[in-house]
Amino acid sequence: MPLNLDQFAQHLRTNALPGFGQGKCAKYVRMALQAGGAQISQYAPAGRDFGPVLLQLGFHAITVDNPDTFHFMKGDVMVMQPYTGGNQNGHVAGYDGSKWISDFIQSDFWAGPGYRAERPSHVVYRY
Repeated sequence: MPLNLDQFAQHLRTNALPGFGQGKCAKYVRMALQAGGAQISQYAPAGRDFGPVLLQLGFHAITVDNPDTFHFMKGDVMVMQPYTGGNQNGHVAGYDGSKWISDFIQSDFWAGPGYRAERPSHVVYRY
């Protein structure tokens, strides 16, 4: 069953928590993917480990040289590794066509000041 990116994006928007969320990015992105029709039998509890799940769903990694200027598309999903001193679960978020959203709406690609300052390793996946 193909993934409905409109439903995925809508679920992200309508379920985002205020502020910086609750550190449950993997859960919220998984629920949005499932709302879009994804069948996920085993999922990664940590954002940093979400890549294999996305590949199984038919996503593929794309090259993003500079996330600050890249033109992302609705349905893109980013998987970010942890930064030094930050949450060791890393981060995962989906793009709704205008904003990056996980369990909160991000101000940009980077999920907060620590990620923005250190710019840890990351991969963007496209369906």
